[in-house]
Amino acid sequence: MEGKMKTAVMLGIGKMGFEEREIPSPADDEVLVKLEYVGICGSDLHYYENGAIGDYVVKPPFVLGHEPGGTVVEIGKNVTHLKAGDRVALEPGKTCGHCEFCKTGRYNLCPDVVFFATPPVDGVFQEYVAHKADLCFKLPDSVSTMEGALIEPLAVGFHAAMQGGAKAGQTAVVLGSGCIGLVTMMALKAMGVSKVYVVDIMEKRLNKALELGADGVINGSEKDVVEEVRRLTGGKGCDLAVETAGSQATTVQAIHMTKKGAVIVLVGYSKSGEMTLPVSLALDKELTFKTVFRYRHIYPMAIDAVASGRVNLKGIVTDVFGLDEVQKAMDYSVNHKADVVKAVIKISDYS
Repeated sequence: MEGKMKTAVMLGIGKMGFEEREIPSPADDEVLVKLEYVGICGSDLHYYENGAIGDYVVKPPFVLGHEPGGTVVEIGKNVTHLKAGDRVALEPGKTCGHCEFCKTGRYNLCPDVVFFATPPVDGVFQEYVAHKADLCFKLPDSVSTMEGALIEPLAVGFHAAMQGGAKAGQTAVVLGSGCIGLVTMMALKAMGVSKVYVVDIMEKRLNKALELGADGVINGSEKDVVEEVRRLTGGKGCDLAVETAGSQATTVQAIHMTKKGAVIVLVGYSKSGEMTLPVSLALDKELTFKTVFRYRHIYPMAIDAVASGRVNLKGIVTDVFGLDEVQKAMDYSVNHKADVVKAVIKISDYS
C-alpha cells in the first residue's frame, strides 16, 4: 500500500505534534496493520514527562505507544496464517531468536529485543505499522480491537500471576490498583485464585477494582493494610502478594502480610530503583521473591480469557481520545492520575 499516514510525535518534554510519514511496506514475514486503538501506558507518560527512563533517552521527534490493536490490510509473501481483514493484537517486542534466552523460551529477557516506543525504536501512535506476522495474534469475533490493544498490559498481569504460581484455594493480595494492578487482579481470578484483595489509597481505583471482580479492597490511607489482611485471612496471612505500585511502603507491607512460605511477585518499578526492606523477616518466613519483566508466551491465553468472558478488559478503560487529540490525551493522563485508570487513543475505524 502506497501513500502517507498521520503520525503523532513527541517533540519535547510535554509537547506533542504530528508528522506525515510514508505508509510502511511489509517484509516477506510481516503484515501491514491499520491501527484502530493504542493504549497509553505509564511508560509513555514517563517519557512524556521526563524525556527518559533510565538509560533510554528520547530523541525527538519520537513516536510513543506500544499497546496496539488493528486490522491486517496487507500480508508479506511468506505469511500464511493471516489474511487481509483479520483483526489482530500486536505483541510489541521483536527478539533475536538466537540468544540463550530466546532458545530456552525466555524471550522476554533477550538483550537485543526491539520494542515499540523504547528509544531509539519508534512506537505506534500512528495510522499503520508493519510488524512480524508471528507477533500478530488473530482476535476472535467476540474480542474488539480496543480489547486487542489492551492484551499487552493484560499479558503483564498473567505473567505476574504465573510467576506467583497462582492457583485455586489461595488468597492473594494485589498492591496497587492502577491498570497493571487491575489486570493482575483479573488474571488471578481467571486462573482460579479463590480470594483476591486489592490495596490502594485512591478510592476511585478501589471502586473500579470491586466493579471488575475483586473480593474486597483495602484503602491504605484509612486502614492498617497488614492488620486488615490478617483479619481477612483469619490471622494466617495471604498465600501470594503481587506488588504493582513500585513503592517501598507497599513492598514492606507485602513482606509483613504474607504467611510463611508465601510468594511475593514484584511488578512495579520504584522511582529510585532501590528499597530498604525487612530481609530478616523474609528469611524467617522463607518467602520466595519473583520478579516480572514484560511477559512471554502469554498472548493466546490472554485473548482466550477475554473471549470467554473471564476477563473484562473494556472495564478498565476510563478515557478514549482521537489521534488528533493526542496532546490533550497525554496532558489529561498526566494531570488526572487519580481519575484515569486506562486511556486509549482511537486511531481509526477500519473500513
